[in-house]
Amino acid sequence: MVFKEITPDDYIGALPEERQEVMQKLRKTIKKNLPKGFEETIQYGMISYVVPHSIYPDGYHCKPSDALPFISISSLKNHIGFYHMGIYSDPELMQWFTEAYTKLAKGKLDMGKSCVRFKKMDDIPFELLGELSSKFSVDQWISKYESELKR
Repeated sequence: MVFKEITPDDYIGALPEERQEVMQKLRKTIKKNLPKGFEETIQYGMISYVVPHSIYPDGYHCKPSDALPFISISSLKNHIGFYHMGIYSDPELMQWFTEAYTKLAKGKLDMGKSCVRFKKMDDIPFELLGELSSKFSVDQWISKYESELKR
């Protein structure tokens, strides 16, 4: 049996129609704002933006064969998920984001450690997520990641 590796286009194409447009817009927003060097892929069943092994050969400490994750987006049963490892690891960035969110976004922030959940597609603050996507270069993310590992 031959297995085809899923692509971000495959991921979005398999979603219900009402989710495809939103996920495509979110993907476009991230790609437009993400600094050079990150690579789009599918990782952990989500569309992900990672530091490829060609830049960071050590990979992700939890599973070194995986590239170092940075941002992921997913469409789950009850919400769209936006995962940003930088807000999980950088308290100043977390503070900036939560303050900006309350000023710019509709509704209450629904957030876990690194995941922002959007139950209503109309409530996604695309511009804010784009700005958040631009906040770390690849080198800055690697440096932050390594400093957190050493703690």
